[in-house]
Amino acid sequence: MNARVKAPNVVIVVLDDLGFAQLGCFGSDIATPNIDRLAAGGLRYNRFHVTALCSPTRAALLTGRNHHRVGMGMLTDLPLTHPGYTGRIPDEAAAMPRLLRDAGYNTFAVGKWHLAPRYDLTAAGPFDRWPLGLGFERYYGFLGGDTNQWTPSLVCDNHQIEPPRTPEEGYHLTEDLADQALRMVTDQQHVAPHKPFFLYFATGAMHAPHHVAEEWIRPYEGKFDDGWERWRERTFARQIELGVVPAGARMSERPEWVQAWDELPEAERRFYARTQEVYAGFLSHTDHQIGRIIDGLERLGVLDDTIFMVISDNGASAEGGLHGSLNEMRFGFGFPDDLEANLARIDDVGGYRAYNHYAWGWAWAGNTPFRLWKRYAWLGGTRTPLIVHWPNGFAARGEVRSQFCHAVDLLPTVLDAAGLELPAQVGGVAQMSLDGASLRPTFDAPDAKSPRDVQYFEMLGSRSIIRGDWKATTDHVSQGVIDEDKLLPGSRDFATDRWSLFDLSTDFAETTDVADRHPDVLRELQQLWWHEAGRNQVLPLSDGLQKRIPYMAPSHLPHRTRVRFYAGAGPVADEAVPIIMGGATIAADVDVPASGAEGVLCAQGDWSSGWALIVKDGRLSWLVNIVGDLYRVDATDPVPSGRTLLGVRYVRNREGGGKATLFAGPTVLGTGTIPTDLPFRWQITGNGLSIGYDRGFPVSDDYTPPFPWTGTLRSIEFVLPGHPEIDPEDELRQILVHE
Repeated sequence: MNARVKAPNVVIVVLDDLGFAQLGCFGSDIATPNIDRLAAGGLRYNRFHVTALCSPTRAALLTGRNHHRVGMGMLTDLPLTHPGYTGRIPDEAAAMPRLLRDAGYNTFAVGKWHLAPRYDLTAAGPFDRWPLGLGFERYYGFLGGDTNQWTPSLVCDNHQIEPPRTPEEGYHLTEDLADQALRMVTDQQHVAPHKPFFLYFATGAMHAPHHVAEEWIRPYEGKFDDGWERWRERTFARQIELGVVPAGARMSERPEWVQAWDELPEAERRFYARTQEVYAGFLSHTDHQIGRIIDGLERLGVLDDTIFMVISDNGASAEGGLHGSLNEMRFGFGFPDDLEANLARIDDVGGYRAYNHYAWGWAWAGNTPFRLWKRYAWLGGTRTPLIVHWPNGFAARGEVRSQFCHAVDLLPTVLDAAGLELPAQVGGVAQMSLDGASLRPTFDAPDAKSPRDVQYFEMLGSRSIIRGDWKATTDHVSQGVIDEDKLLPGSRDFATDRWSLFDLSTDFAETTDVADRHPDVLRELQQLWWHEAGRNQVLPLSDGLQKRIPYMAPSHLPHRTRVRFYAGAGPVADEAVPIIMGGATIAADVDVPASGAEGVLCAQGDWSSGWALIVKDGRLSWLVNIVGDLYRVDATDPVPSGRTLLGVRYVRNREGGGKATLFAGPTVLGTGTIPTDLPFRWQITGNGLSIGYDRGFPVSDDYTPPFPWTGTLRSIEFVLPGHPEIDPEDELRQILVHE
């Protein structure tokens, strides 16, 4: 299989958590001139659909198959034993980079991955579902669902690396990603300009944390002071003027669970407006980095020969909840936000100390004119922008296309543009059929038929299906999400789900339920949904996150109640670090010189959530930061000199929380209490465990990373309940014997 002569280069930009209405070319007043430039020189699709969540959309995009069919029914963070939810793309669904590489392309991935099962993300792999394992030749980015924009957890090819600069030196992840993308393409063009390339550029933006330098926020100060309803109204008017929403369309109404802006106290309005100012600055900054890539391709003389696509993986995110959040980790771990505490720290929004996310009123507005948001099968979760720019591939400029399309259609479109067909076998493995169809006939034919007209949707129990102009959608509310559990009306039981019916030919925004007028159509669509669910491995249905935990796939890593990590290595991936929530002893084998020593013995996470065992001013401390709330246990007695085991023993109470004892060998240095349970996971960002130093941001203001240990550190050992307790004196003797 070889690409046709002069096959186009391919660039696919995947933005994260960006809503239908948040780009300038889709009606927003947020400045996105570079993406708008692509739209002006190409096409905008206003009926493009995704899966409503990130990993599933990315899998659908890269494989051309429905997400459950390739094991990506949900996030890779929670792989299940059910076939549709393994989090592992099967060999029978070779991905776009493998197909293009085999056809003579060079293939590069830069940015967010989130397509490898959680247990595969350690230094031991397996690496077959990392970017290089799925067909990319080079990779630079982060493997998880999100990361700190100032201090990301970075991977180059198959190994972890440190960011090239610190935040204080001006580092920002999106800028770094653009640098790397330009470098990869430029290097390739220097040597093999005759070969086409595929660049997959997946930013961490616009996912929380919304991080950006103040200079990008400043132009938006005061721009959102009149609130989400007024912004939405102005945006809707521009959408109709631009033609991305058809004339005569209705906008969905404000639901009761989104606060009326004019009824909010002034202090709350200021906080909410500030979070949207930061989001807007973050988006403009992201657009600028995409513009650097566009300019770079133009300088290389290859832009016109490149099919350049821009999408978002799902609708705008409401994971900031009713009030927004200064620490998105709170959403992930089920901790409600404290509005008063957030108001007191309004100046931190967007900066180093925050892991911020806006209130869901802005997510609702960002999906104008639709209802709901990410994680739901309503259009607010599943319909996002698609821009296609290919000057030498079609003549249309600045036009809008209204054919139905979906993420699974992008791979067939790329293969079609490159003159390729899906091979029957890849690597000796028979390939499953594609679910998508090429959009190429629509490029120069505004009235071309949609390449296909049936598509099911399911995400966390929320279900819908499109057939032609009809869409049926359930009112199911996924469980386990703060604020939504309390405030969103709808069914919490599949047996009581109500299906609504919409005629999308006259109801662009899914606003008028006509189920009672067309019961026969609704019945047919319900039956079709069940047929598609069976064909695509959607079943068994499960709603929410907690109900899936009993079906989690077991880790391939052996369960160990005693684990030793040695000094001198890089960070240990979170999935390989023992879970200490049920209790643990953490002991460092150290030498303390007579003059004393200080520094970090080990640390996991940072001040958004994490813990650190440190020595400062001659005393040992265990610092525990649970989603921004700091607890500490400090030694009352100094650390002795000489060789010893220095550590903490945490014993969980039956009712929650627990007692922590700091020790040096057999000597107790201090005790204290952690009043609340430790989390199952410390972060969702993959920072890992650092040994003998810290990286990124600290757990608390007690120290500044890297704060390296100045004595000798040989190893750190974790002992969990179920393993015989450490006898410090006996342990030290054993260590000395095996030196």
